[in-house]
Amino acid sequence: MSSHPLEEPGVSSRIIDPCILIIFGATGDLTARKLFPAIYNLAREGALPSQFAVVGFARREKSHDQFRQEMKDAINQHSRVKPVDESIWKDFEQQIFYHQSEFHEEKGYEALGNFLRELDGRFGTKGNRVFYLSTQPRFFTTICEKLHGSQLVYDEKKVQDKWSRIIIEKPFGHDLESAHNLQNELLQFLSENQIFRIDHYLGKETVQNLMVFRFANSLFESLWNSRYIDHVQITVGESIGIGRRGAFFEEAGLLRDIIQNHMMQLLSMVCMEPPVSLQANAIRDEKVKVLQALRPFTKDDFKKSIVRGQYGPGFIEGESVKGYREEKNVDPNSNVETYVAMRLFIDNWRWQGVPFYIRGGKRLPKRATEIAIQFKHPPEVLFQEQGKKHEPNVLAIRIQPDEGTALKINCKVPGPASPIQPVKMDFRYGSYFGMSPPEAYERLILDCMIGDTTLFAREDEVFNSWKLLDPVLKHWAETAPDCFPNYQAGTWGPELAEQMMACDGRKWRVL
Repeated sequence: MSSHPLEEPGVSSRIIDPCILIIFGATGDLTARKLFPAIYNLAREGALPSQFAVVGFARREKSHDQFRQEMKDAINQHSRVKPVDESIWKDFEQQIFYHQSEFHEEKGYEALGNFLRELDGRFGTKGNRVFYLSTQPRFFTTICEKLHGSQLVYDEKKVQDKWSRIIIEKPFGHDLESAHNLQNELLQFLSENQIFRIDHYLGKETVQNLMVFRFANSLFESLWNSRYIDHVQITVGESIGIGRRGAFFEEAGLLRDIIQNHMMQLLSMVCMEPPVSLQANAIRDEKVKVLQALRPFTKDDFKKSIVRGQYGPGFIEGESVKGYREEKNVDPNSNVETYVAMRLFIDNWRWQGVPFYIRGGKRLPKRATEIAIQFKHPPEVLFQEQGKKHEPNVLAIRIQPDEGTALKINCKVPGPASPIQPVKMDFRYGSYFGMSPPEAYERLILDCMIGDTTLFAREDEVFNSWKLLDPVLKHWAETAPDCFPNYQAGTWGPELAEQMMACDGRKWRVL
């Protein structure tokens, strides 16, 4: 049983059907770091259906026992709760299996179908399937075509007694045209209801809490508009480089990897209007309206409102690190961006005139994802200190790490001099509730099993995000930067990003 992700626990619950989870690309990094730790934690907490199995699908030769041991080692290394509880693992490992095949081999899918039917009989999973495509995007269509041809995904109009769903990792397309093409290809084999486009940021506890925070607290919702808010900053910073993802990053870049999905999702959650209900489509309708209201970029904006950067050699936590062009599988003359900062405007009644500053980057000083709402200065008629402005109120919502919320307010310091000083009211999930929040993938995998699409991106969300950013990609393709690398690893990005804020009389928050 599981409550709706945005409802108060205990108000409603839904039954999770028996099912088999099949992970394509099961020998990859994502499966080891995120997927199996998430599945194990769901099993540990009794959240999985009692009739359940998981099958890894990949191209390497491997036995069931080998795969189980590798996943156990991965859980011990990456799980939020470790080490593995042997009493739980003893039963859980009996539900883990491995299937070897190339992604394009029809015989492999035929054998998979026979194996899944065997598992249905053994575990009582009733033919229900979740297929998780943890592969390179170029395999998405091929896998869906082969699954359809082998009748492993079902026609919803004809099959009523069982279901099949597919989770697709980002990026969904390379640009607007390819996103439309990919959608059209998938719809040959699936319905939109069967496609779950995963963005793990939407599964983070603090992001889920955004709607509760706004719409269950009149204190904040009444101030959530252009009358009281000066500007909004959204930061997704990573201290790591690209690791083993050089080949992928050379094709994607940071705008496709983080801005187009993660940051657009955060922006839409912050700025959406109250939905008419907590149904998935009601919520996603309001998110789409935000994306549709984003002001398109002009030619001047490419210079004034958008900054791209690439990290050079530097230091992270006192250790020397390579520049991007020195990373493995990266062109030594690469112009791929590892940092992006933008100024955005939403042309609607609530947000007219409020600038939204977003930035994301690799090899920044620390790992930090934050949404900061900066309120306007109060009128300068009281509590003046020789013409000095007091610091504005700021509401900071920390997505990671140390999930929580902090509100900065001004307060009088005790004593006769009466100076005013900013103080912080700080709430942290871990310390208040006495437990670490569940990982995003735990929530999202469970929601897919239930069939709840609330925290997954709908096709029009993806298309509207690409529509905004497509002109930026085309401009960058035609105009190579002449200054890369333009920020040192271990700093907060290019100087141009600071200048963009300074031109507006503002500055980036220190995280």
